[in-house]
Amino acid sequence: MPASDPGPRSRAPQGADPSWLTLDVVFEDDDWPDAVRMETHVHEAAAALAAHPAMHGLKPAGACIALSNDAHVQTLNASFRGKDKPTNVLSFPAPESPVPQALEPLGDIIIARETLEREAAEKGIPLADHLRHLTVHGLLHLLGYDHKDEAEAVEMENLETEILHRLGVPDPYGDRDERTQ
Repeated sequence: MPASDPGPRSRAPQGADPSWLTLDVVFEDDDWPDAVRMETHVHEAAAALAAHPAMHGLKPAGACIALSNDAHVQTLNASFRGKDKPTNVLSFPAPESPVPQALEPLGDIIIARETLEREAAEKGIPLADHLRHLTVHGLLHLLGYDHKDEAEAVEMENLETEILHRLGVPDPYGDRDERTQ
């Protein structure tokens, strides 16, 4: 069982303007615990990302986050990535539109409940913290960040850590030194 969930610890920094990012959260699985709190955690993470200085000046955009399950994520992972297994989060960037839009669609993120719960339990971290992390991770992918090589991974992980720190979430990559040795 995951470490106890302390609930919302903080909000986006005071004075931050996260209004450029609009987020829709949908539940594709009825077994998500405390749906209202889970949706709140997703919105907190998105607001912290939107308020980060690296995001200042971005034009208005929107994304959808689907809180789903392993079975659905496994199907998508097999179809789009050729990996017939569930994963914690998938990001699907929206295609670029040739027509300017008032709200640029960033894409969709799908998070697998069972994998999220299992990973949080294995790491001994609150479910809320892991959900916030995967939300930030997925949104950064939609914004063009990646971790295919070491330099990209370091940049993305540092940005994730800074954003999560604003929410009081400990560094999810605390084992970085061990991984690089």
